[in-house]
Amino acid sequence: MNNPVNRRTMMQGSLVTSTAILAAARSASARPAPAPTNEHGLQLTEDWDKTFPRSEQVDHRKVTFRNRYGIALAADLYTPKDRGERRLAALAVSGPFGAVKEQSSGLYAQTMAERGYVALAFDASFTGESGGEFRNLASPDINTEDFSAAVDYLGLLPSVDREHIGVIGICGFAGMALNAAAADKRIKAVVTTSMYDMSRVMARGYYDSLTAEQRAEALENMSRQRWVDAERGFPASGPRILPETLDGVTDPVVQMYFDYYRTPRGFHPRSPNSTAAWTATSAMSFMNMPLLTYIDEIAPRPILLIAGENAHSRYFSEDANRAAADPKELVIIDGADHVDLYDRVDVIPFDRIADFFNGNLA
Repeated sequence: MNNPVNRRTMMQGSLVTSTAILAAARSASARPAPAPTNEHGLQLTEDWDKTFPRSEQVDHRKVTFRNRYGIALAADLYTPKDRGERRLAALAVSGPFGAVKEQSSGLYAQTMAERGYVALAFDASFTGESGGEFRNLASPDINTEDFSAAVDYLGLLPSVDREHIGVIGICGFAGMALNAAAADKRIKAVVTTSMYDMSRVMARGYYDSLTAEQRAEALENMSRQRWVDAERGFPASGPRILPETLDGVTDPVVQMYFDYYRTPRGFHPRSPNSTAAWTATSAMSFMNMPLLTYIDEIAPRPILLIAGENAHSRYFSEDANRAAADPKELVIIDGADHVDLYDRVDVIPFDRIADFFNGNLA
């Protein structure tokens, strides 16, 4: 299934369809919910339940904060053990789309804390341990705001130099990170890896292959689904984001995502990509709200876009690089695919990312 039109039914940073971004499961964790442990009433696990090993060079704690919509967000705060009394530069990290902070974003945050940064990996609104009802839905505006809310939180920490805050957006949250930086001038530098522009792919399909008729049909279906949801009092789910098994699945993109989200490599019970689905109407808000409209207004703050040489998503980073104003840089990682930049520490160019932030958040 290498046809681009067929690919629109495959995973876009977390498997979206062009006809309806997929659907939301309720909480997927098998363990009993713990009691609220914070002032925002969120239920947070205290065990180390990440998909990566804990670093002895870094202090870690769970934190919560609210965005401007009043949604409480849960996050993992990573700080260098040897920080002393210095105020440090800080990073807000999120993604991929449909992932949780215990997966790729947490690995990035912990690794950057090892390199001297205060780093915050957060669950987006409506997902993971963050608040928001209904569950497992997405919004280009609210998820962009989540980055700015993370900057709010970081800027109030005594350990952070608030004039030196950057963001890292992974996969589908790369577009939201760039959108946040365009408006929020407190963000001084942006890194994206394995970028997806979720608004573009939902509105146009993979490789912009969606026809006008297909787009109209998708919007018609989602529009009418809203009446169904309103009558029921809660949104319907679409199909699972990823299949439970690969039986009969031959598409290499689905196989690639499955190898991360559905295996011990990256599985997490709270991740929609691992266990669940999106609400059937989630794509609607993305389809007429292009995230990268003002990407050129990030300048003169710098952007570093990183993509795998063999990633099916590479064109998103290349097109974003063309649209952005200087200073900007596009780095293509030889031999890497899209998911390699989620967790392959021998592939992710962490030294290059650190050099970028060292030079631009100093």
